[in-house]
Amino acid sequence: MTALVIAEHDNASIKGATLNTVTAAKACGGDVHMLVAGHNAAAAAAAAAQIAGVSKVIHADGAQLAHGLAENVAAQVLAIAGNYSHILFPATAAGKNVAPRVAAKLDVGQISDITKVDSPDTFERPIYAGNAIATVQSLDAKKVITVRTTGFDPAAATGGSAAVETAAAAADSGKSSFVGSEIAKNDRPELTAAKIIVSGGRALGSSEKFNEVMTPLADKLGAAIGASRAAVDAGYAPNDLQVGQTGKIVAPQLYIACGISGAIQHLAGMKDSKVIVAINKDPEAPIFSVADYGLEADLFTAVPELVKAL
Repeated sequence: MTALVIAEHDNASIKGATLNTVTAAKACGGDVHMLVAGHNAAAAAAAAAQIAGVSKVIHADGAQLAHGLAENVAAQVLAIAGNYSHILFPATAAGKNVAPRVAAKLDVGQISDITKVDSPDTFERPIYAGNAIATVQSLDAKKVITVRTTGFDPAAATGGSAAVETAAAAADSGKSSFVGSEIAKNDRPELTAAKIIVSGGRALGSSEKFNEVMTPLADKLGAAIGASRAAVDAGYAPNDLQVGQTGKIVAPQLYIACGISGAIQHLAGMKDSKVIVAINKDPEAPIFSVADYGLEADLFTAVPELVKAL
């Protein structure tokens, strides 16, 4: 029984979500192999070989794999899928794009967003915005799985010594092509990888106030900035800052929620945080039910005072 992890990378280094997926793969039992499909991605393959717990890295290199187009990556996975009992993807935008194509072609049911491995064929996953946990058993010969990265500790990025094996790149499907990308530059930590996150809600009232109140706190703590769906919908913050069921799932060491009521959709995205601090002037706000520390105060007074104290 061998598991295959599909690496998420930028052709030079391995992204953090892959390390959590390796931990899930190890829990399935047996060896763990990793597929690095890219273009001029030898550096990423070498980095993958250093990950603790990975016994083999399969490196497929071709121009058609340069940008991780889902059709081409899925074809690459299918080309080697016959050797594996478990095929695991991080439950990121990229992983969720490729995994269903692989499951459909293999004619198996996909097991999505797992947070725990009970046995090689039984997994736990959240349902109803995380208010219930479903235990799912699969009788399929091959398990195609996406892994909620906040449910597993990351594997060590160094200490491994896996062999790197070259595989022929699958042909270009011709179904899609990469046109271009516009990448926002940000000096802050990436939201899903940040150890500290400060998030603002609708109570901030405007995008100007959002930046005026949240930015100094984030600067002091070296934190990433997040936002509730209500704040994003109101235009106070861009979409890529949204934390919640329809945004990003995060589990930092410290999560500070400012003016966020704590609707189920938001709690589903951050309640696994190690320490949660809530600042809200409404004593009945649901956010206080999950907070380790709660401050019943006006955020426009409390946050600047907190910044001064830091």
